[in-house]
Amino acid sequence: MKALVYSVFRFCLICGGVFSLLIGPINTPAFAAKKSAAMVIDAHTGRILYSHNIDKPHHPASLTKVMTLYMLFEFLQSGRLNLNSKLQVTENASQQQPSKLGLKPGSTIRVEQAIKALIVKSANDVAVVVAENIAGSEWKFAQLMTWKARKLGMNKTRFLNASGLPNRKQVTTARDMIKLSQAIQKDFPGLYRYFSTKKFAYKGRVYKNYNRLMSRMQGIDGIKTGYTRASGFNLTSSYWQGRKHVVAVVMGGKTARRRDIFMAKILRKSVRKASRGKRKQHIVFTPKRRPAQKQIAKTHPIKEPIRLAQGPKIKPEPQRLGAGLPPAGPYHIQIGAFGSEEDAKQRLASIGSKASSLLTGHQSFTMLVPNNNSVYRARFAGFTEQDARQTCRQLKRKAIDCLAVPAQ
Repeated sequence: MKALVYSVFRFCLICGGVFSLLIGPINTPAFAAKKSAAMVIDAHTGRILYSHNIDKPHHPASLTKVMTLYMLFEFLQSGRLNLNSKLQVTENASQQQPSKLGLKPGSTIRVEQAIKALIVKSANDVAVVVAENIAGSEWKFAQLMTWKARKLGMNKTRFLNASGLPNRKQVTTARDMIKLSQAIQKDFPGLYRYFSTKKFAYKGRVYKNYNRLMSRMQGIDGIKTGYTRASGFNLTSSYWQGRKHVVAVVMGGKTARRRDIFMAKILRKSVRKASRGKRKQHIVFTPKRRPAQKQIAKTHPIKEPIRLAQGPKIKPEPQRLGAGLPPAGPYHIQIGAFGSEEDAKQRLASIGSKASSLLTGHQSFTMLVPNNNSVYRARFAGFTEQDARQTCRQLKRKAIDCLAVPAQ
């Protein structure tokens, strides 16, 4: 009898050891301890229920598309677009790396199709289509994304593209991704329902959502997966159990399976400690009605990208000359001083285009030289000292004169 008990005990120890190796204990995840990050909050109160490396910088990968969708939802909510509006596809958008729909230059895609493609297929070509139709270029759209991130309190996030394709300077944190996940649920309850889409049909093909955990674990209503080699496997989740609601993020998983197992575990553990609140009823999106002459036609493609001037809701606050500098970073890169503001702006636009891979996401601006109302400095903002000096060295390799200077 003793031998039998001992054998069972030993078997349980072995099984328990194997199980812990797979998912790790909740307090000290074996998931990828130094490189991973995870966070769970009580969506009703904001209380942190679980945290691990929540302010450690990580590459967002396709979690970036949650912000791309946030910007698109603002245009829908304000009436500047509707679900049937057609977005034009450029050559640049069509050439994005997979995952993508394979859109052809000169074609169009409806806004509702674009939303589903971003959520289900995580299509990089569609992300660029959205960016170019809203802001005119992905570079300008990325600046808007970073500006919006600051407005939402995502102070450690910088976006340089709309898709999440690899860029070493595009970073976020688990805490910031939680803020974004909550914001898109709170600000767009009628549109957030798209994040629960499990399948999407487009031109005869059916795509299944990469978020497999949503189908396997009842109570999850979204929101997004992400992966690049540099980021590892990322996932944000919104989970309901009765009237309890938690929102979670896991970043840096070694495999999708291990990420999903770990996410399921911290969701179930954390929801036990969550408070009960009122569960909102299903809300159907109702766009604002606009005067007929200003409303975008439902059956005709947009003839040109929607300009930022059409709506103040996501337009960055204007930078007054000589009056305070952009808040994102203690260092600037100055690329010249000019006798007119127009010349300074033209130089900024030219350099921003030539070196977009280095400067995307950094706000360009002009400022008067103190005590001299006839000389304008042309600068890019938002750098750390080390980043500014390194970027300036790379610009000089491109024969672009520059100077890394403290914000002042």
